[in-house]
Amino acid sequence: MIPVEKIKYTIWAADTVRATEFYTGLFGAVVVRQNPHITELEIAGGLIAIHSGGEGLRTWTGITLQVPDVVVGAAAVCMAGGQCPREPQPEDGEPPHLAMCIDPEGNEFMLTRDRRK
Repeated sequence: MIPVEKIKYTIWAADTVRATEFYTGLFGAVVVRQNPHITELEIAGGLIAIHSGGEGLRTWTGITLQVPDVVVGAAAVCMAGGQCPREPQPEDGEPPHLAMCIDPEGNEFMLTRDRRK
């Protein structure tokens, strides 16, 4: 068995400063490591690494961030320079629980809410 020390997800950015400001400003991410090629951010105990050299192309990441209210969260993403191409929709008589979003570098991610509440 190989012991795992941490898990991080790497995304690409043409403008790492803009990407870092998006995640720190909007989600309260904390920069835990930075060099000319990579910036590691901690968000709610998880790590996202922003790697320089991206082309700004739209790319699905698989990252999901759970927030208390996806409607409020989607609006905040747009105000911070991101996009949510479709408004979060109610489902099965429940308030919206999912928002598909895009950061300013083209990285797609989801906002979700805890449906058990």
